[in-house]
Amino acid sequence: MARAFLLVLDSFGVGGAPDAEHYGDLGSNTLGHIAEFCAAGAADRAGLRSGPLKLPNMSALGLLEIAALASGARPAGMPPPEHIFGLHGCANEVSKGKDTPSGHWEIAGTPVRFEWGYFPTEGDAFSPELVDTICEKGNLPGILGNCHASGTDIIARLGEEHIRTGKPICYTSSDSVFQIAAHEMHFGLERLIALCEIVRKILDPLNIGRVIARPFIGESAATFARTGNRRDFSVLPPEPTLLDRLVERDRKVLAIGKIGDIYAHQGVSRVIKANGNDALMEATLEAMDEALNGDLVFTNFVDFDMNYGHRRDVAGYAAALEAFDQRLPEIHRKMQPGDVTILTADHGCDPTWRGTDHTRERVPIMAFGPGFRERNIGIRSSYADIGESIAAHLSIPSGRHGRSFM
Repeated sequence: MARAFLLVLDSFGVGGAPDAEHYGDLGSNTLGHIAEFCAAGAADRAGLRSGPLKLPNMSALGLLEIAALASGARPAGMPPPEHIFGLHGCANEVSKGKDTPSGHWEIAGTPVRFEWGYFPTEGDAFSPELVDTICEKGNLPGILGNCHASGTDIIARLGEEHIRTGKPICYTSSDSVFQIAAHEMHFGLERLIALCEIVRKILDPLNIGRVIARPFIGESAATFARTGNRRDFSVLPPEPTLLDRLVERDRKVLAIGKIGDIYAHQGVSRVIKANGNDALMEATLEAMDEALNGDLVFTNFVDFDMNYGHRRDVAGYAAALEAFDQRLPEIHRKMQPGDVTILTADHGCDPTWRGTDHTRERVPIMAFGPGFRERNIGIRSSYADIGESIAAHLSIPSGRHGRSFM
């Protein structure tokens, strides 16, 4: 049986991107800096974790060698494993931008060669004309925010005014994105989703990559909390992806977490929603039981990025990595002869870096399964090699942009 399980540790970069300076990220290294802070005791948190970063299972899959390959140094304080299993290497991103759609589409064999539209970094993010159009078509009394912001910060700052006025909180980031935060009860979740669909159509001519619904609950700045009902409204990939090619050949693509949204629900057989890394892992394990010969299970573990990378929470990121690592044997036990599991990332989000945005980095590739022997696959020229390796493994025709390392 040949099945594939593709697990994206959202934002788990390994540094060393050759074009990092172009993005203002020269020296960023998500894994390296987390390990450095842990080794120095700076990422300890009482009751959560302590000491050097402990990732024994990913280390046995070549993570330390990947780090040395990508950025020239093994992570501080992490002991080498006795043995290495499977294929290991890293990949450069060739897509424009360092956002979620660009990284994921390239992983699936379709790099983004065009420039995304972005909003200004100074002054109002959204023009008066755009705001007026959104308010008119969305039947809104106005908007709050209109700036670059961290989602949790802006909800804490403007959430009470949002409840009082009924105005949604609209903000952006260095990514090509328009985000709308609104209260699930006072504003209404269905109303928020409908508003995002309206804004998606308005922004299509501006080539904005995503409109994101950010629902939250609570009654005060101290109690506001985002919920798991986030929805991403993405533009379509510029050409068919690995997912489309699989579905066209009657293979199933089981999309777990936000995968369906990222690909605008193109090439997806079934969407499986889950909130939080543990729930996403449980959903992945259940999908592995369902997957048949030729199928792909594709999961995005968003907590690394959303809860820890953007919030610049080194200790939280370290603890989340350690928790994920501890569950990898559960994946291995579900695998059957002919299966492959690939661990990778879509970009970096170095929690020690300035600002709150993604960082341009190489991403790790760890591929393992019954019968896979240890091999260093080097630095791949594109994330697209990941998708083409899955295509080769599942015996479908190759795409135009990558080269299999299988």
